[in-house]
Amino acid sequence: MKCLINGKIILKNQILENKVLVFDEKIIDIADSVPKDCEVIDADGKYISPGLIDIHIHGNMGKDTMDSTDESIETISKSIMRHGVTSFLPTTMTMDKEHVYDALEVIKKAQNRKLEGAQVLGAHLEGPFINENYKGAQNEKFIINSKYEFIKEYKDVIKVITYAPEKDIDFDFTREIKRCTDIVLSIGHSNANYDQAKEAINLGVTNVTHMFNAMTGLNHRDPGVVGAALTTNVYSELIADTIHINKDLFQFILNNKGKERLILITDSIEAGGLEDGNYSLGGQKVIVKGNEARLENGALAGSVLSLNKMVFNFLDNTNLKVNEAINLASLNPATSLGINDKKGSLEIGKDADIAVFDENLDCKMTLCLGDVVYKNI
Repeated sequence: MKCLINGKIILKNQILENKVLVFDEKIIDIADSVPKDCEVIDADGKYISPGLIDIHIHGNMGKDTMDSTDESIETISKSIMRHGVTSFLPTTMTMDKEHVYDALEVIKKAQNRKLEGAQVLGAHLEGPFINENYKGAQNEKFIINSKYEFIKEYKDVIKVITYAPEKDIDFDFTREIKRCTDIVLSIGHSNANYDQAKEAINLGVTNVTHMFNAMTGLNHRDPGVVGAALTTNVYSELIADTIHINKDLFQFILNNKGKERLILITDSIEAGGLEDGNYSLGGQKVIVKGNEARLENGALAGSVLSLNKMVFNFLDNTNLKVNEAINLASLNPATSLGINDKKGSLEIGKDADIAVFDENLDCKMTLCLGDVVYKNI
Protein backbone atom coordinates (compact mmCIF):
# COMPACT_ATOMS: atom_id res chain seq x y z
CA MET A 1 0.00 0.00 0.00
CA LYS A 2 1.21 3.51 -0.90
CA CYS A 3 0.04 7.02 -0.22
CA LEU A 4 0.60 10.47 -1.70
CA ILE A 5 0.86 13.28 0.83
CA ASN A 6 1.38 17.05 0.75
CA GLY A 7 -0.54 17.64 -2.46
CA LYS A 8 -3.73 19.22 -3.78
CA ILE A 9 -5.92 16.27 -4.80
CA ILE A 10 -7.91 16.96 -7.97
CA LEU A 11 -11.34 15.34 -7.89
CA LYS A 12 -14.12 15.67 -10.46
CA ASN A 13 -15.84 18.58 -8.77
CA GLN A 14 -13.34 19.94 -6.28
CA ILE A 15 -9.73 20.12 -5.13
CA LEU A 16 -8.88 18.76 -1.68
CA GLU A 17 -5.98 19.92 0.47
CA ASN A 18 -4.52 18.38 3.64
CA LYS A 19 -5.71 14.90 2.63
CA VAL A 20 -3.86 11.66 1.86
CA LEU A 21 -4.45 9.61 -1.31
CA VAL A 22 -4.13 5.91 -0.44
CA PHE A 23 -3.73 3.29 -3.17
CA ASP A 24 -2.18 0.09 -4.47
CA GLU A 25 -3.19 -0.82 -8.03
CA LYS A 26 -6.53 0.82 -7.23
CA ILE A 27 -7.51 3.91 -5.28
CA ILE A 28 -8.20 2.70 -1.74
CA ASP A 29 -9.11 5.85 0.17
CA ILE A 30 -8.79 9.59 0.55
CA ALA A 31 -7.81 9.76 4.20
CA ASP A 32 -7.18 12.40 6.86
CA SER A 33 -3.86 10.84 7.90
CA VAL A 34 -1.25 8.35 6.72
CA PRO A 35 -2.35 4.76 7.38
CA LYS A 36 -0.08 2.33 9.18
CA ASP A 37 2.50 0.46 7.04
CA CYS A 38 2.01 2.76 4.04
CA GLU A 39 4.83 3.72 1.66
CA VAL A 40 4.79 7.52 1.66
CA ILE A 41 5.33 9.57 -1.51
CA ASP A 42 5.63 13.35 -1.08
CA ALA A 43 3.87 15.43 -3.75
CA ASP A 44 5.79 18.53 -2.61
CA GLY A 45 2.72 20.79 -2.62
CA LYS A 46 1.85 20.01 -6.24
CA TYR A 47 -1.45 18.95 -7.82
CA ILE A 48 -2.30 15.24 -7.50
CA SER A 49 -4.32 14.58 -10.63
CA PRO A 50 -5.94 11.64 -12.38
CA GLY A 51 -3.67 10.40 -15.16
CA LEU A 52 -4.42 11.88 -18.56
CA ILE A 53 -5.93 9.82 -21.39
CA ASP A 54 -5.04 10.60 -25.02
CA ILE A 55 -7.57 9.02 -27.37
CA HIS A 56 -5.94 10.41 -30.53
CA ILE A 57 -2.17 10.14 -30.87
CA HIS A 58 -0.15 8.89 -33.85
CA GLY A 59 3.36 9.05 -32.45
CA ASN A 60 6.05 10.69 -30.36
CA MET A 61 9.82 10.86 -29.98
CA GLY A 62 10.56 9.66 -33.50
CA LYS A 63 8.15 6.71 -33.48
CA ASP A 64 4.76 6.27 -35.14
CA THR A 65 1.90 3.81 -34.69
CA MET A 66 2.19 2.91 -38.38
CA ASP A 67 5.76 1.69 -37.83
CA SER A 68 3.88 -1.42 -36.67
CA THR A 69 6.55 -2.46 -34.17
CA ASP A 70 6.49 -3.23 -30.46
CA GLU A 71 9.41 -0.85 -30.02
CA SER A 72 7.47 2.09 -31.47
CA ILE A 73 4.46 1.56 -29.21
CA GLU A 74 6.75 1.17 -26.20
CA THR A 75 8.65 4.36 -27.08
CA ILE A 76 5.42 6.33 -27.43
CA SER A 77 4.20 4.86 -24.13
CA LYS A 78 7.35 5.84 -22.24
CA SER A 79 7.62 9.31 -23.78
CA ILE A 80 4.06 10.44 -23.08
CA MET A 81 4.13 9.19 -19.49
CA ARG A 82 6.59 12.05 -18.86
CA HIS A 83 3.67 14.41 -19.50
CA GLY A 84 1.22 12.72 -17.14
CA VAL A 85 -0.47 10.49 -19.73
CA THR A 86 -1.32 7.08 -18.27
CA SER A 87 -3.50 5.61 -21.05
CA PHE A 88 -3.78 6.13 -24.79
CA LEU A 89 -5.19 4.93 -28.10
CA PRO A 90 -2.42 4.51 -30.70
CA THR A 91 -3.98 6.01 -33.82
CA THR A 92 -3.63 4.65 -37.35
CA MET A 93 -3.47 6.48 -40.66
CA THR A 94 -5.05 5.97 -44.08
CA MET A 95 -2.68 3.48 -45.66
CA ASP A 96 -3.02 0.13 -47.45
CA LYS A 97 -5.01 -2.57 -45.65
CA GLU A 98 -2.00 -4.76 -44.86
CA HIS A 99 -0.17 -1.85 -43.26
CA VAL A 100 -3.20 -0.95 -41.14
CA TYR A 101 -3.65 -4.58 -40.07
CA ASP A 102 0.03 -4.85 -39.10
CA ALA A 103 -0.40 -1.82 -36.85
CA LEU A 104 -3.58 -3.25 -35.31
CA GLU A 105 -1.80 -6.54 -34.56
CA VAL A 106 0.91 -4.69 -32.65
CA ILE A 107 -1.69 -2.65 -30.76
CA LYS A 108 -3.58 -5.86 -29.93
CA LYS A 109 -0.46 -7.31 -28.30
CA ALA A 110 0.25 -4.11 -26.38
CA GLN A 111 -3.35 -3.91 -25.20
CA ASN A 112 -2.98 -7.23 -23.41
CA ARG A 113 0.20 -6.54 -21.46
CA LYS A 114 1.49 -4.00 -18.96
CA LEU A 115 3.91 -1.52 -20.51
CA GLU A 116 6.59 0.44 -18.67
CA GLY A 117 4.78 3.71 -19.35
CA ALA A 118 1.27 4.71 -20.43
CA GLN A 119 -1.04 1.75 -21.02
CA VAL A 120 -2.63 0.93 -24.39
CA LEU A 121 -6.43 0.86 -24.22
CA GLY A 122 -6.91 -0.18 -27.85
CA ALA A 123 -6.74 1.50 -31.24
CA HIS A 124 -8.19 4.60 -32.83
CA LEU A 125 -8.75 3.89 -36.53
CA GLU A 126 -8.48 7.24 -38.33
CA GLY A 127 -9.38 6.41 -41.89
CA PRO A 128 -9.44 4.88 -44.42
CA PHE A 129 -13.21 5.62 -44.42
CA ILE A 130 -12.84 9.36 -44.98
CA ASN A 131 -13.62 11.99 -47.61
CA GLU A 132 -10.86 13.00 -50.01
CA ASN A 133 -12.10 16.62 -49.94
CA TYR A 134 -11.12 16.83 -46.27
CA LYS A 135 -8.28 14.34 -46.23
CA GLY A 136 -5.95 16.71 -44.38
CA ALA A 137 -2.66 14.87 -43.94
CA GLN A 138 -4.16 11.49 -44.89
CA ASN A 139 -3.10 9.76 -48.12
CA GLU A 140 -5.90 9.99 -50.70
CA LYS A 141 -4.56 6.95 -52.55
CA PHE A 142 -5.81 4.60 -49.83
CA ILE A 143 -9.20 6.15 -49.06
CA ILE A 144 -12.06 3.62 -49.39
CA ASN A 145 -15.77 3.48 -48.60
CA SER A 146 -16.66 2.21 -45.14
CA LYS A 147 -16.95 -1.57 -44.89
CA TYR A 148 -17.71 -3.58 -41.77
CA GLU A 149 -15.69 -6.51 -43.11
CA PHE A 150 -12.58 -4.30 -43.06
CA ILE A 151 -12.68 -3.97 -39.27
CA LYS A 152 -14.53 -7.16 -38.26
CA GLU A 153 -11.43 -9.11 -37.22
CA TYR A 154 -10.26 -6.25 -35.00
CA LYS A 155 -13.55 -5.16 -33.46
CA ASP A 156 -12.22 -5.91 -29.96
CA VAL A 157 -9.03 -3.91 -30.56
CA ILE A 158 -10.52 -0.83 -32.21
CA LYS A 159 -12.15 1.53 -29.71
CA VAL A 160 -12.78 4.54 -31.98
CA ILE A 161 -13.31 4.86 -35.75
CA THR A 162 -13.04 8.25 -37.42
CA TYR A 163 -15.10 8.22 -40.59
CA ALA A 164 -17.04 10.33 -43.09
CA PRO A 165 -20.72 9.32 -42.70
CA GLU A 166 -21.73 10.87 -46.04
CA LYS A 167 -19.76 8.08 -47.74
CA ASP A 168 -21.64 5.40 -45.79
CA ILE A 169 -24.34 4.43 -48.29
CA ASP A 170 -27.72 4.26 -46.52
CA PHE A 171 -25.75 4.35 -43.25
CA ASP A 172 -25.33 0.57 -43.41
CA PHE A 173 -21.84 0.70 -41.88
CA THR A 174 -23.02 2.97 -39.08
CA ARG A 175 -25.87 0.64 -38.20
CA GLU A 176 -23.71 -2.49 -38.32
CA ILE A 177 -21.04 -0.98 -36.08
CA LYS A 178 -23.66 0.00 -33.52
CA ARG A 179 -25.38 -3.38 -33.75
CA CYS A 180 -22.32 -5.64 -33.62
CA THR A 181 -19.66 -3.77 -31.62
CA ASP A 182 -18.97 -1.33 -28.81
CA ILE A 183 -16.78 0.83 -31.06
CA VAL A 184 -17.20 4.59 -30.77
CA LEU A 185 -17.98 6.23 -34.12
CA SER A 186 -16.52 9.69 -34.63
CA ILE A 187 -17.19 12.05 -37.54
CA GLY A 188 -13.99 13.41 -39.03
CA HIS A 189 -12.26 14.19 -42.32
CA SER A 190 -15.81 14.64 -43.52
CA ASN A 191 -17.68 16.63 -46.16
CA ALA A 192 -21.05 15.86 -44.55
CA ASN A 193 -23.66 18.56 -44.55
CA TYR A 194 -25.57 19.36 -41.37
CA ASP A 195 -28.44 16.97 -42.09
CA GLN A 196 -26.11 14.07 -42.89
CA ALA A 197 -24.12 14.65 -39.72
CA LYS A 198 -27.30 14.89 -37.63
CA GLU A 199 -28.63 11.67 -39.16
CA ALA A 200 -25.41 9.84 -38.30
CA ILE A 201 -25.62 11.17 -34.74
CA ASN A 202 -29.23 10.03 -34.48
CA LEU A 203 -28.08 6.55 -35.54
CA GLY A 204 -25.48 6.35 -32.78
CA VAL A 205 -22.42 8.44 -33.62
CA THR A 206 -21.18 9.87 -30.33
CA ASN A 207 -17.95 11.74 -31.17
CA VAL A 208 -16.47 14.31 -33.53
CA THR A 209 -12.77 14.12 -34.41
CA HIS A 210 -10.62 17.25 -33.90
CA MET A 211 -13.58 19.63 -34.19
CA PHE A 212 -13.18 22.48 -36.70
CA ASN A 213 -10.30 20.71 -38.46
CA ALA A 214 -10.87 18.59 -41.60
CA MET A 215 -14.65 18.95 -41.72
CA THR A 216 -17.40 21.18 -43.08
CA GLY A 217 -17.40 24.44 -41.18
CA LEU A 218 -20.11 26.51 -39.56
CA ASN A 219 -22.35 28.31 -42.05
CA HIS A 220 -25.58 30.10 -41.28
CA ARG A 221 -27.51 28.13 -43.92
CA ASP A 222 -25.75 24.77 -43.66
CA PRO A 223 -24.12 24.53 -40.22
CA GLY A 224 -22.08 21.52 -41.36
CA VAL A 225 -20.33 19.02 -39.10
CA VAL A 226 -19.18 21.81 -36.79
CA GLY A 227 -22.78 22.95 -36.39
CA ALA A 228 -23.92 19.40 -35.67
CA ALA A 229 -21.20 19.07 -33.04
CA LEU A 230 -22.22 22.34 -31.37
CA THR A 231 -25.96 21.64 -31.37
CA THR A 232 -25.98 18.00 -30.22
CA ASN A 233 -24.66 16.05 -27.26
CA VAL A 234 -21.69 14.41 -29.02
CA TYR A 235 -18.20 14.49 -27.55
CA SER A 236 -15.92 16.81 -29.49
CA GLU A 237 -12.16 16.37 -29.69
CA LEU A 238 -10.09 19.56 -29.68
CA ILE A 239 -6.43 20.16 -30.49
CA ALA A 240 -5.70 23.07 -28.13
CA ASP A 241 -2.21 23.89 -29.40
CA THR A 242 -3.43 27.39 -30.48
CA ILE A 243 -2.42 26.48 -34.06
CA HIS A 244 -5.27 24.20 -35.08
CA ILE A 245 -7.77 26.50 -33.33
CA ASN A 246 -7.30 30.16 -32.40
CA LYS A 247 -7.11 30.46 -28.61
CA ASP A 248 -9.67 33.27 -28.64
CA LEU A 249 -12.28 30.68 -29.64
CA PHE A 250 -11.66 28.41 -26.64
CA GLN A 251 -14.16 30.18 -24.38
CA PHE A 252 -16.72 30.37 -27.20
CA ILE A 253 -16.40 26.62 -27.73
CA LEU A 254 -16.71 25.98 -24.01
CA ASN A 255 -19.78 28.21 -23.71
CA ASN A 256 -21.53 26.48 -26.60
CA LYS A 257 -20.39 22.89 -26.13
CA GLY A 258 -20.13 22.58 -22.37
CA LYS A 259 -17.34 21.24 -20.21
CA GLU A 260 -18.74 17.70 -20.03
CA ARG A 261 -18.53 17.04 -23.78
CA LEU A 262 -15.11 18.39 -24.76
CA ILE A 263 -12.10 16.08 -25.06
CA LEU A 264 -8.59 17.46 -25.40
CA ILE A 265 -6.29 15.38 -27.60
CA THR A 266 -2.80 15.81 -29.03
CA ASP A 267 -3.07 14.26 -32.51
CA SER A 268 0.68 14.08 -31.94
CA ILE A 269 2.98 12.77 -34.66
CA GLU A 270 6.46 11.24 -34.44
CA ALA A 271 7.97 14.74 -34.19
CA GLY A 272 6.35 15.24 -30.79
CA GLY A 273 9.04 15.92 -28.21
CA LEU A 274 11.70 16.54 -30.87
CA GLU A 275 13.26 19.58 -32.53
CA ASP A 276 12.21 21.31 -35.75
CA GLY A 277 13.05 19.31 -38.87
CA ASN A 278 11.75 16.84 -41.44
CA TYR A 279 9.64 13.90 -40.30
CA SER A 280 7.05 11.47 -41.66
CA LEU A 281 3.33 10.80 -41.18
CA GLY A 282 1.53 8.01 -42.99
CA GLY A 283 4.38 7.76 -45.48
CA GLN A 284 4.26 11.48 -46.28
CA LYS A 285 6.96 14.07 -45.58
CA VAL A 286 6.20 16.44 -42.71
CA ILE A 287 8.07 19.68 -42.01
CA VAL A 288 8.07 20.89 -38.40
CA LYS A 289 8.92 24.52 -37.73
CA GLY A 290 8.06 26.56 -34.68
CA ASN A 291 5.71 23.93 -33.22
CA GLU A 292 3.77 23.69 -36.51
CA ALA A 293 3.76 20.39 -38.42
CA ARG A 294 2.78 20.62 -42.08
CA LEU A 295 2.91 18.54 -45.25
CA GLU A 296 4.85 19.94 -48.20
CA ASN A 297 1.54 21.26 -49.59
CA GLY A 298 1.02 23.30 -46.41
CA ALA A 299 -1.69 21.13 -44.83
CA LEU A 300 -1.48 20.81 -41.06
CA ALA A 301 -0.19 17.35 -40.14
CA GLY A 302 -1.09 16.75 -36.53
CA SER A 303 0.57 18.45 -33.58
CA VAL A 304 3.80 18.25 -31.62
CA LEU A 305 2.49 19.53 -28.28
CA SER A 306 2.01 17.29 -25.23
CA LEU A 307 -1.41 16.68 -23.68
CA ASN A 308 -0.65 18.40 -20.37
CA LYS A 309 0.23 21.58 -22.27
CA MET A 310 -3.00 21.31 -24.29
CA VAL A 311 -4.81 21.31 -20.95
CA PHE A 312 -2.77 24.29 -19.75
CA ASN A 313 -3.54 26.25 -22.93
CA PHE A 314 -7.26 25.64 -22.50
CA LEU A 315 -7.11 26.51 -18.81
CA ASP A 316 -5.16 29.69 -19.57
CA ASN A 317 -7.71 30.93 -22.12
CA THR A 318 -11.02 30.03 -20.46
CA ASN A 319 -12.77 30.49 -17.12
CA LEU A 320 -12.36 26.84 -16.16
CA LYS A 321 -11.00 25.78 -12.79
CA VAL A 322 -7.99 23.44 -12.73
CA ASN A 323 -10.05 20.35 -11.89
CA GLU A 324 -12.50 21.17 -14.69
CA ALA A 325 -9.70 21.55 -17.24
CA ILE A 326 -8.12 18.27 -16.14
CA ASN A 327 -11.48 16.54 -16.69
CA LEU A 328 -11.24 17.40 -20.40
CA ALA A 329 -8.25 15.06 -20.73
CA SER A 330 -9.16 12.43 -18.14
CA LEU A 331 -12.78 11.94 -17.12
CA ASN A 332 -14.32 13.01 -20.43
CA PRO A 333 -12.25 10.70 -22.67
CA ALA A 334 -12.79 7.85 -20.19
CA THR A 335 -16.54 8.45 -20.22
CA SER A 336 -16.65 8.65 -24.02
CA LEU A 337 -14.98 5.22 -24.19
CA GLY A 338 -17.25 3.75 -21.52
CA ILE A 339 -14.39 3.07 -19.08
CA ASN A 340 -15.13 5.77 -16.52
CA ASP A 341 -15.92 3.03 -13.99
CA LYS A 342 -12.20 2.21 -14.02
CA LYS A 343 -10.34 5.31 -15.18
CA GLY A 344 -10.57 9.07 -15.53
CA SER A 345 -10.88 10.28 -11.94
CA LEU A 346 -9.44 9.70 -8.48
CA GLU A 347 -12.27 7.73 -6.93
CA ILE A 348 -12.18 4.74 -4.60
CA GLY A 349 -12.05 1.49 -6.57
CA LYS A 350 -10.72 3.02 -9.78
CA ASP A 351 -7.28 2.33 -11.24
CA ALA A 352 -4.47 4.21 -9.52
CA ASP A 353 -3.46 6.13 -12.65
CA ILE A 354 -2.08 9.34 -11.21
CA ALA A 355 -0.11 12.37 -12.36
CA VAL A 356 1.54 15.07 -10.24
CA PHE A 357 1.62 18.52 -11.86
CA ASP A 358 2.99 21.91 -10.86
CA GLU A 359 1.12 25.20 -11.33
CA ASN A 360 2.05 25.28 -15.04
CA LEU A 361 0.84 21.68 -15.42
CA ASP A 362 4.38 20.48 -16.04
CA CYS A 363 4.49 16.84 -14.98
CA LYS A 364 6.59 15.97 -11.95
CA MET A 365 5.50 12.37 -11.41
CA THR A 366 3.39 9.72 -13.14
CA LEU A 367 1.98 6.51 -11.67
CA CYS A 368 0.35 3.76 -13.73
CA LEU A 369 -1.73 1.24 -11.79
CA GLY A 370 -0.02 2.39 -8.62
CA ASP A 371 3.56 2.09 -9.85
CA VAL A 372 5.78 5.16 -10.19
CA VAL A 373 6.86 5.16 -13.84
CA TYR A 374 8.22 8.72 -13.99
CA LYS A 375 9.57 11.05 -11.32
CA ASN A 376 11.12 14.51 -11.53
CA ILE A 377 10.40 15.96 -8.12
